[in-house]
Amino acid sequence: MNHLIKEIIERAKADRQRIVLPEGTEERTLKAADQIVAEGIADIILLGDPDEIKQLSVAYHLKNIDRTTVINPKDHAKKQDYIDLLVQLRQSKGMTPEKAAVLVEDTLYMGCLMIKANDADGEIAGARNSTGDVLRPALQLIKTAPGIGCVSGAFLMFTPIESFGENGILVFADCATMPDPTVAELAQIAISTAQTTRSLLGAEPRVAMLSFSTKGSASHEAVDKVVQATALAKQLAPDLLIDGELQADAALIPKVADQKAPGSVVAGKANTLVFPTLDAGNIGYKLVQRLSGAEAIGPILQGMAAPVNDLSRGCSVDDIYKMIAITCNQAIGLKK
Repeated sequence: MNHLIKEIIERAKADRQRIVLPEGTEERTLKAADQIVAEGIADIILLGDPDEIKQLSVAYHLKNIDRTTVINPKDHAKKQDYIDLLVQLRQSKGMTPEKAAVLVEDTLYMGCLMIKANDADGEIAGARNSTGDVLRPALQLIKTAPGIGCVSGAFLMFTPIESFGENGILVFADCATMPDPTVAELAQIAISTAQTTRSLLGAEPRVAMLSFSTKGSASHEAVDKVVQATALAKQLAPDLLIDGELQADAALIPKVADQKAPGSVVAGKANTLVFPTLDAGNIGYKLVQRLSGAEAIGPILQGMAAPVNDLSRGCSVDDIYKMIAITCNQAIGLKK
C-alpha cells in the first residue's frame, strides 16, 4: 500500500468520522464496510433493510457488520425529524410533507439529510447509482461550501517520479465535472483543490494555474481567463501559494521554471495542478496515468459543505475502502 494512503488511513483512525453508506445492501459496499470497521478507520452507518443486510453479511462471510450502525430508511426513530428538515430546506421549491415522506425513504436523500442534521460526517455512494442520482440530493440539501459556487472533481496522481509534487504525488483538478468554468468558477476550483491537497497530502498546497502560455508568452482569451482566475483566487485566499498562467513544464520542472517564471513561489515545485477546462484536465490525468504508469485515485468531489463522494459503478472493494478513508480526511479538514 502506498505510504500516502497509509497516512490517510492513520489520520482517519486518529479522528474517527461517521460515514454513511446509502447502498447498504450492495456487495462491494458491505465488504468494504466490514474491513473499515475491523480496522477502526471510521464509524460506518449502513442504510437498508436490516434483515437483508444481516442475511448478506452471513452469505459473504463478513464478521464485523454487527459493529456498524444499520438503519432502515422506512422505519426509524428520526424519520419524522428528517421529513420536517426536508420540508424546511426545500419548501421554497414546492416540497410538501407528503412528498418529503416519500423522499426520506430514498437512501440517497436520507444520507444527505443525516449529514445536514449532523448525524453523519460524510457520504459515499455510486456503486449502484448514477453520478446524477448521487449528486442531486447532495446539491439540493448539503450545498456547496461558503464562498464556493461549484463542485469539482480532483484526482490524486501517484507518479513514479519522486521529484514531482510531494514525493511523486500531485493533485489534478478539475478532471470530472465542470466542462468550461468561468473565471469565478476556476478561482473557486483552485481554492477547493488547495483544500483537498491540504486535507489529503498533509502538505501546504502550491497551486499552478495551467495554460498553454507562461507569463504572457502567448496572447489569447483562454490565457486571459487563467490570469484573471489566478488574480481572483489570490484575492479570495490571500495566504494561498498560487501562480499562473503557467505551462505544465514550468509548473513542474525547476530548470524550466527558472527560465520561464523566475521568482515564482510555485513554478518548478507545484503539487496542485488546476487545468483551465475539463477537456484539458480529463485528457491530462488519463495521459499521465497511462503513459507513466501513475495510479489515479478519484474523482474526489470537492467544494461541498460536507464531503459526498461518487463511486464508479465498476469500482472494487478496495476503491470503496480507500474512498471511505479519503472522505474521512476531507471531513476532518473541513471541520478545521
